[in-house]
Formats: sequence, C-alpha cells, structure tokens
Amino acid sequence: MSTKPQAQSIPNGAAAAAILAAAIGVFVMGALTTLNEITGALRPILVWYRPAGPLTGKTGWAVLIWLVAWVILHNAWKGREQNFGKLFTVSLILIVLGWLFMFPLFFEMFSH
Repeated sequence: MSTKPQAQSIPNGAAAAAILAAAIGVFVMGALTTLNEITGALRPILVWYRPAGPLTGKTGWAVLIWLVAWVILHNAWKGREQNFGKLFTVSLILIVLGWLFMFPLFFEMFSH
C-alpha cells in the first residue's frame, strides 16, 4: 500500500505583495494625473524633464512609490499566507480608481 505525498501549500505573501504594490502604483499615477490637472501647484515637482512636461514626474513618482510599496510589503509578507480574495478586491478597486483618474473625461471635469 502506497501513500500519496502531501502537497505543501506555497505561501502567497510574495505574490500578494507584488499585486497590491502594482495597484498602489497605478492609483498614484492616476491621482497625480488628476491632481496636476486640478491645481498647478504640483507642476514644479512633476516636471523632471522640461520637454516631456509633468508626465516624467507622474510616472517617476508612481514607479518610486510602487517600488517602495513592493519592498515593504514583500518583506512584511514573504513566507506568509494572505487573504487573497480581500487583497485582490482592494487591488482591483485601486486599479479601477487609478485608471479612472487618468481618463481625460474624468480629470477635465475638475480642471480650470
């Protein structure tokens, strides 16, 4: 009589950290896009390369915040099991909001 070896579950913390960090990055990109359109006060910190305008800062800040969030979440969650359903829902909400904030029909409602 042979017994089947038990399958070991692989903790999903590292994957959960990557997904949530990416969603945070998308949300930051969208929020900076809308905030830049609402107020010109952010423009000086968003223009990193004058010919490209504030796009350089928006993408740069979004990437920096994504990387920081990923490092922090990965170190906190590696080797642990996370509630993936809840995390996936939060990530989807952040991605949808970030996309909405980047959509011209949305941010033009608030521009001067």
